[in-house]
Amino acid sequence: MHHNRVLADAVLVLHGLVVLFNIGALPVIWVGYFRKWRFVRNPYFRWAHLLLLGFVVGETVCGLNCPLTLLEGALRVAGGEPAGQPGGFVARWLERLIFWDAPPAVFILAYGLFFALVVFTFFRVRPEPLWGRSRPDETRS
Repeated sequence: MHHNRVLADAVLVLHGLVVLFNIGALPVIWVGYFRKWRFVRNPYFRWAHLLLLGFVVGETVCGLNCPLTLLEGALRVAGGEPAGQPGGFVARWLERLIFWDAPPAVFILAYGLFFALVVFTFFRVRPEPLWGRSRPDETRS
Protein backbone atom coordinates (compact mmCIF):
# COMPACT_ATOMS: atom_id res chain seq x y z
CA MET A 1 0.00 0.00 0.00
CA HIS A 2 1.27 3.41 -0.97
CA HIS A 3 0.34 5.18 2.26
CA ASN A 4 2.59 2.81 4.23
CA ARG A 5 5.56 3.88 2.11
CA VAL A 6 4.78 7.54 2.76
CA LEU A 7 4.49 6.83 6.48
CA ALA A 8 7.79 4.93 6.38
CA ASP A 9 9.46 7.93 4.74
CA ALA A 10 7.90 10.21 7.37
CA VAL A 11 9.27 7.99 10.15
CA LEU A 12 12.70 8.12 8.50
CA VAL A 13 12.54 11.93 8.37
CA LEU A 14 11.49 11.99 12.03
CA HIS A 15 14.43 9.69 12.82
CA GLY A 16 16.75 12.07 11.00
CA LEU A 17 15.40 14.99 13.04
CA VAL A 18 15.96 13.05 16.28
CA VAL A 19 19.56 12.36 15.23
CA LEU A 20 20.03 16.04 14.33
CA PHE A 21 18.62 17.07 17.71
CA ASN A 22 20.81 14.62 19.60
CA ILE A 23 23.98 15.75 17.85
CA GLY A 24 23.17 19.41 17.23
CA ALA A 25 21.90 20.33 20.68
CA LEU A 26 25.31 19.94 22.33
CA PRO A 27 27.16 22.59 20.29
CA VAL A 28 24.08 24.85 20.47
CA ILE A 29 24.13 24.60 24.28
CA TRP A 30 27.79 25.60 24.44
CA VAL A 31 27.44 28.44 21.94
CA GLY A 32 24.36 29.60 23.84
CA TYR A 33 26.23 29.42 27.12
CA PHE A 34 28.93 31.77 25.88
CA ARG A 35 26.44 34.04 24.09
CA LYS A 36 24.11 34.06 27.12
CA TRP A 37 21.11 32.57 25.30
CA ARG A 38 18.47 31.79 27.90
CA PHE A 39 16.83 28.94 26.02
CA VAL A 40 19.89 26.70 26.48
CA ARG A 41 18.95 26.48 30.15
CA ASN A 42 15.35 25.52 29.37
CA PRO A 43 14.76 22.42 31.50
CA TYR A 44 12.45 20.71 28.99
CA PHE A 45 14.95 21.14 26.17
CA ARG A 46 17.84 19.97 28.34
CA TRP A 47 16.09 17.00 29.97
CA ALA A 48 14.72 15.89 26.61
CA HIS A 49 18.25 15.97 25.19
CA LEU A 50 19.78 14.10 28.11
CA LEU A 51 17.06 11.44 28.33
CA LEU A 52 16.76 10.88 24.59
CA LEU A 53 20.50 10.43 24.21
CA GLY A 54 20.57 8.22 27.31
CA PHE A 55 17.88 6.07 25.69
CA VAL A 56 19.98 5.74 22.52
CA VAL A 57 23.04 4.72 24.52
CA GLY A 58 20.99 2.24 26.57
CA GLU A 59 19.44 0.55 23.57
CA THR A 60 22.85 0.36 21.87
CA VAL A 61 24.52 -1.19 24.90
CA CYS A 62 21.67 -3.71 25.18
CA GLY A 63 21.89 -4.55 21.48
CA LEU A 64 18.35 -3.37 20.76
CA ASN A 65 17.09 -1.74 17.59
CA CYS A 66 15.64 1.74 17.74
CA PRO A 67 11.83 1.73 17.84
CA LEU A 68 11.78 4.20 14.94
CA THR A 69 13.90 1.84 12.86
CA LEU A 70 11.56 -1.05 13.66
CA LEU A 71 8.47 1.03 12.85
CA GLU A 72 9.94 2.25 9.57
CA GLY A 73 10.87 -1.31 8.56
CA ALA A 74 7.41 -2.65 9.39
CA LEU A 75 5.78 0.13 7.36
CA ARG A 76 8.04 -0.55 4.39
CA VAL A 77 7.25 -4.26 4.42
CA ALA A 78 3.52 -3.47 4.75
CA GLY A 79 3.92 -1.13 1.78
CA GLY A 80 5.34 -3.91 -0.38
CA GLU A 81 9.02 -2.95 -0.17
CA PRO A 82 11.73 -5.44 0.74
CA ALA A 83 12.85 -5.24 4.37
CA GLY A 84 15.72 -2.84 4.98
CA GLN A 85 15.32 -0.98 1.68
CA PRO A 86 14.39 2.72 1.86
CA GLY A 87 11.90 3.91 -0.74
CA GLY A 88 12.51 7.10 -2.68
CA PHE A 89 15.54 9.25 -3.39
CA VAL A 90 15.33 11.31 -0.18
CA ALA A 91 14.71 8.20 1.89
CA ARG A 92 17.80 6.50 0.45
CA TRP A 93 20.02 9.50 1.25
CA LEU A 94 18.62 9.88 4.75
CA GLU A 95 19.20 6.18 5.29
CA ARG A 96 22.87 6.60 4.27
CA LEU A 97 23.31 9.57 6.61
CA ILE A 98 21.72 7.91 9.63
CA PHE A 99 22.83 4.29 9.40
CA TRP A 100 26.47 3.28 9.16
CA ASP A 101 27.96 -0.17 8.86
CA ALA A 102 30.36 -0.67 11.78
CA PRO A 103 30.81 -3.17 14.62
CA PRO A 104 28.52 -2.57 17.62
CA ALA A 105 31.51 -1.74 19.83
CA VAL A 106 32.23 1.33 17.68
CA PHE A 107 28.73 2.68 18.28
CA ILE A 108 28.83 1.87 21.99
CA LEU A 109 32.11 3.75 22.35
CA ALA A 110 31.08 6.72 20.21
CA TYR A 111 27.64 7.08 21.81
CA GLY A 112 29.09 6.56 25.29
CA LEU A 113 31.74 9.26 24.84
CA PHE A 114 29.21 11.66 23.36
CA PHE A 115 26.79 10.94 26.21
CA ALA A 116 29.60 11.64 28.71
CA LEU A 117 30.03 15.07 27.08
CA VAL A 118 26.29 15.68 27.33
CA VAL A 119 26.27 14.72 31.03
CA PHE A 120 29.30 16.95 31.67
CA THR A 121 27.53 19.79 29.88
CA PHE A 122 24.33 19.16 31.84
CA PHE A 123 26.21 19.82 35.08
CA ARG A 124 28.48 22.57 33.76
CA VAL A 125 25.77 24.53 31.95
CA ARG A 126 22.95 23.74 34.31
CA PRO A 127 19.36 23.91 33.16
CA GLU A 128 16.82 25.86 35.17
CA PRO A 129 14.90 23.70 37.63
CA LEU A 130 11.83 21.92 36.26
CA TRP A 131 9.62 23.24 39.06
CA GLY A 132 9.96 26.46 40.99
CA ARG A 133 12.72 28.97 40.94
CA SER A 134 16.41 28.65 41.66
CA ARG A 135 17.43 29.24 45.22
CA PRO A 136 19.07 32.66 45.68
CA ASP A 137 22.24 31.06 47.02
CA GLU A 138 22.53 28.78 43.99
CA THR A 139 25.35 29.89 41.73
CA ARG A 140 25.16 29.67 37.98
CA SER A 141 28.13 29.40 35.70
